[in-house]
Amino acid sequence: MFGWLKRLFGIASAEANAAMNKLEDPVKMTEQGIRDLKKDLNKSLQSLAEVKAMHIRAKKELEVSTRREAEYENKAILLLKKAETGEISASEADRLASQALERKEQMAQQVVAHKKNVTQYEPMVRKMETNVQQLKDQIVGWENELKTLKARSRVSEATSKLNKQIARIDSSDTLARLERMREKVSEQEALAESYGDIADNMNTSIDDEIDKALGPSAHTNSDALAKLKSKMASANLNEGSSESNPKQDNPSSSNAAPTGGGMSDLDKLKEKLKNTNTED
Repeated sequence: MFGWLKRLFGIASAEANAAMNKLEDPVKMTEQGIRDLKKDLNKSLQSLAEVKAMHIRAKKELEVSTRREAEYENKAILLLKKAETGEISASEADRLASQALERKEQMAQQVVAHKKNVTQYEPMVRKMETNVQQLKDQIVGWENELKTLKARSRVSEATSKLNKQIARIDSSDTLARLERMREKVSEQEALAESYGDIADNMNTSIDDEIDKALGPSAHTNSDALAKLKSKMASANLNEGSSESNPKQDNPSSSNAAPTGGGMSDLDKLKEKLKNTNTED
């Protein structure tokens, strides 16, 4: 029974520790560490100030005790000298000198005690000053490390976001979109081409229809066409000269085709073509 509960609490503790590890932030942990160090520094500075105060007080008390020890000794000497000169009685001088020497002895004991305190406080002050300086250096180092961690955290966070965005991109979906775009562009190009053909057909002139009816031979047989035009021009010149100066006695004139005003332009052209083909 208890073993089962122990295993259950063990699993729960492991899961809690894993959750705490996920929540750990190096930047926040470093900031908390710096705050803790500053608290320790403040306490150390307070302790250092107290020890220094005790050291300073002990030194001052030592100086006072040493000075008063010497003063009581000098007073005892002066009392004895006054007894020798008769200024005071010998018994009175001895009594007062004895009390002065007793006070001198008390000051001597205080001097010994104050020297001991000064001797004890001096290494304590030096050690605490060293510790305080180490804490200061450690705080400076951690603050520099914090700046580095913040910069690295920003870079890693930006990189992580970029990688997540890249990871969310579906390459197959992208290719499908590109393919649909390609098909759409092809449809638009074909539609534009069809509109162009319609516009060309609407703008076709009668000359284009004639050239189309004549076929490619009308374009390729350019030499024959030029020859035909030259012959037709010569025939027109001959016709004009015969109408202006008719020859009655020309036997060939009776065989010429009538060129009276009753013939249409198309009949004249057919007649000219017939004469041209006869000459050939």
